[in-house]
Amino acid sequence: MNKTIKHIVILIIAIIAINLLSSKLFKRFDLTADNRYTLSASATEIIKDLDSPIVIDVFLEGEDFPSEFRRLQKETKQLLEEFATINNNIVFNFLNPLENESTRERNIQQLTQRGLTPMQLSVQENGKATQAVIFPWALASYNEQTVIIPLVKNKIGASQQELVSNSVQHLEYAFADGFSKLINPKRRKIAILKGNDQLQDRYIANFVKKLGEYYYIAPFTLDSVATNPQNTLNAIKDFDLIISAKPTEAFSEDEKFVLDQFTMNGGKSLWLIDAVVMEKDSLYNDTGKNYAVSRELNLTDFFFKYGVRINPYMVSTLYSAPITLAMGEGSQSQFQHLKWPYSPLANTNSNHPIVNNLNLVKFDFANPIDTLKNSLKKTILLETATLTKLEGTPREVSLRLVTQEQNPQSFNKGNQNLAVLIEGEFQSVYSNRIPPFNIQKALNKSIPTKMIVIADGDVIKNDVIRNVPQELGFDRWTGQTYGNKEFLLNAVNYLLDDNGLINIRSKEIAVAFLNQQKIASEKTKWQLINILLPLVLLLVFGFIFNYFRKKKYAS
Repeated sequence: MNKTIKHIVILIIAIIAINLLSSKLFKRFDLTADNRYTLSASATEIIKDLDSPIVIDVFLEGEDFPSEFRRLQKETKQLLEEFATINNNIVFNFLNPLENESTRERNIQQLTQRGLTPMQLSVQENGKATQAVIFPWALASYNEQTVIIPLVKNKIGASQQELVSNSVQHLEYAFADGFSKLINPKRRKIAILKGNDQLQDRYIANFVKKLGEYYYIAPFTLDSVATNPQNTLNAIKDFDLIISAKPTEAFSEDEKFVLDQFTMNGGKSLWLIDAVVMEKDSLYNDTGKNYAVSRELNLTDFFFKYGVRINPYMVSTLYSAPITLAMGEGSQSQFQHLKWPYSPLANTNSNHPIVNNLNLVKFDFANPIDTLKNSLKKTILLETATLTKLEGTPREVSLRLVTQEQNPQSFNKGNQNLAVLIEGEFQSVYSNRIPPFNIQKALNKSIPTKMIVIADGDVIKNDVIRNVPQELGFDRWTGQTYGNKEFLLNAVNYLLDDNGLINIRSKEIAVAFLNQQKIASEKTKWQLINILLPLVLLLVFGFIFNYFRKKKYAS
């Protein structure tokens, strides 16, 4: 008896010791092939020193979710658990704003006013089609600040399964980006170039507002170059990045030299250039036509030295966004979405973090970019579809084109580059040339830096309705949201990123789903198999058992 008690006491002590040891040596193991539950070093770095709680309210909760979105709910919960294991100041709750019928409409209105728009889903399960409403958003709060975190990554033409797959892949970046905005103070400074008749503020307001969540933004004019070029250069060197959004007035040699020396000193730049003068709005006149001509910005040698050339052709492609026109007379007229080859939808097969898992980007009257051989690294970020042709200038452009059948065989120029990233040590445009003026410590070779050239200024242009800037990338006629804002934000993040956050976007996650149609069509078969097969096996086993039992004891 004493020996039994002794064993019990030893067992209890061993269990307590094992529990104490396991609490000290707690370790989670990610056994997935794609390491989906292993946070990247960049995401870990953001939250590891967090010393006060970030409270996250996730609105992915409810009983009527389709199976695909239950998967997104599960993946979101597991990802937040991973963040919480790194720092227990990550606190999260899953809420259902539609649970209470008495407050349902009020909750929908309040969330929508905060920018958390609901999502309507078609649910096809068990052979039945129903509708469901969800709020695929989270709110993260920290020290009296709150940011909105989108949980769904939209992509034009994607099925619900593809939508969820894209969203799961985007989750870590979405939360890490939100935490970074809450925790890390702004440090970088961006200059929006003025003085060369760039887009007016109201046409870039939506994107600049988004940039303001991450960086300090200020306008910068090059007009003072004419009177005091040295001071202008010193002033622009205080910025980390310059953005030139659709300049329409030629740059002087003095201005180019200042911009060149900004690059030589490690400055980053984002250029949105139109090499052809043509605006869609100019077609909405009595004749429905206008003439496209080349635009001279005096930047050809500037970009040529850096390894790219924007050609004064218009890109025309069969894979493009439609144009919306009123067809018919008087009260019988109706708005119709018609094929318009001058609005190419650009994509890429690249897994570069700027464009990985990116929605289609809409261009208008874009121009092709050639890449030239030099020591700089060039990455094609966006390109047209294969069925593309190039149209020279001057050329008449008419809305009558929408009524004409296009010959696919004439679209034979293949993929055309529309956006290029350039990285490395740049050679000065003015090396081996006499500069337009003398400055202190002029450089002929830059420190490592980056530049992005986009051959269309309208990529950054938002619509303006009743003097109110609209969402960049949103087409109010078709209801489609293109990837323009996300692409430009990724581009700026990449140019300025010093903590690797943008590289989280390169993480590839494969999400497997059940085939709902197959489940519905084969439901009865598998029910019968699950019910009858065990009974048949039981009968067979009983028969064999009795057979051998009788044979053994019969003798």
